[in-house]
Amino acid sequence: MKRVAVILLSVAALASAAQHQHQRHHHVAKRDPTPVEVISVPGPTVIVYELNGRFISEGEVREGLANGTLVLAQNGQLSSAPSSTFVAPETQAAYVAPPPPSPTSEYVAPVTTSESTPEAAPMTASSSSEYVAPAPTSSSSEYVAPSPSPSAPAPPANKGGNDNGPSVGSSGGSGVDQDFPDGQLDCSHFPSDYGAVNVHWTGLGGWTGVQTPETTNAGFANILTAIHGGGCTEGSYCSYACPAGYQKAQWPTTQGATGQSVGGILCQGGKLHLTNTAMSSKLCMPGTSKVDVQVQNKLSSNAAVCRTDYPGTEGETVPLDTQPGQSYPLTCPDADRYYNWKGGKTSAQYYVNPAGVSVSDACQWGSPGNPWGNYAPLNLGVGYSGGRAWLSIFQNAPTTDAKLDFSVEIVGDNVSGKCKYSNGQYCGDAGCSSSTGCTVSVASGTATFVFS
Repeated sequence: MKRVAVILLSVAALASAAQHQHQRHHHVAKRDPTPVEVISVPGPTVIVYELNGRFISEGEVREGLANGTLVLAQNGQLSSAPSSTFVAPETQAAYVAPPPPSPTSEYVAPVTTSESTPEAAPMTASSSSEYVAPAPTSSSSEYVAPSPSPSAPAPPANKGGNDNGPSVGSSGGSGVDQDFPDGQLDCSHFPSDYGAVNVHWTGLGGWTGVQTPETTNAGFANILTAIHGGGCTEGSYCSYACPAGYQKAQWPTTQGATGQSVGGILCQGGKLHLTNTAMSSKLCMPGTSKVDVQVQNKLSSNAAVCRTDYPGTEGETVPLDTQPGQSYPLTCPDADRYYNWKGGKTSAQYYVNPAGVSVSDACQWGSPGNPWGNYAPLNLGVGYSGGRAWLSIFQNAPTTDAKLDFSVEIVGDNVSGKCKYSNGQYCGDAGCSSSTGCTVSVASGTATFVFS
């Protein structure tokens, strides 16, 4: 996991965030006739707010910025004002992963692990060609995209059924298959007419994340991450969600000097520019066509599934709001045609939230008191490589030991192996465990994550 430390000064109202990184790596418990394999995972980013050496909540930050009693430091140096009335709540521990696995040239399936280690300095990744996937962390991994409908203010955070904002399903942004007019749209224009899905609850004008880096010979450094109330501004990379079955196709070739990921299109000269024309001339692209991966909701209420915005801020802000009795495509990245992290191939990771949690509560940073957002109980790993899709179900450990309130099972005619979560147990070919997840593979046809 990576922490973005936002240092606060008591007085006026402006925001910047210096990014720091922690990475984590997990061992895979693979339930398949092939040998056990390993995944290396760059963790997501957690934004914390610091005032006078102590951490305060985002709500207090917003209030302070609004009433003029707080300002974010521009130079990374902390100073305080005696007039500050903010009292820091208890500091929240960040998660950093176990040591990196040994190098391998094999594709490895999505993560299934419950190991944790104390917070430590950032770890370097192996320089091999191993498969790399964004894995569960104390704040997130990737998600799947929405289908817009009438926009409305985000409801208060509670466990209360469907979201009142845009419907998030299989249809998503219009024009998803149209070429993007590179350098023609104003940065103030959110490109929903070219497939991007407006995620209004982030408070970033529909964007899932906005990053403003400095460029050095080694890569991007001092990456500033916009907070609620920000937008796509000059020099920023502006990330977005795509409809279900699609994923973001734009990210710059230059990446973080110390392993941070940056994603989205670039605001330059007041216009929006593509950043990865070698990959696509569009904003969104489908996953693999070799295997059809679906999610089916057999519950009596919605169940929000949230993918990590990766590469990018790595927050769980890319949403899919599954509805009772409905099935949706779940984007399965082809590792050969997707983001590479330090030479390693990557997959998608999804957070599965308890039944009835609104998508606007589920698909953003959460808090330890509620089992949703980055504290959702369960993760799905999805990726295609070596002629097979690799699908897994695993506990969101060590972030939380909360148990999901419904069952999840991978089914399909050509699925190799068994994988099911039910009543706190993860059951695969080798038996059941309360902590170790399970993985299956499928070479063709359809595989479905069934919620019941």
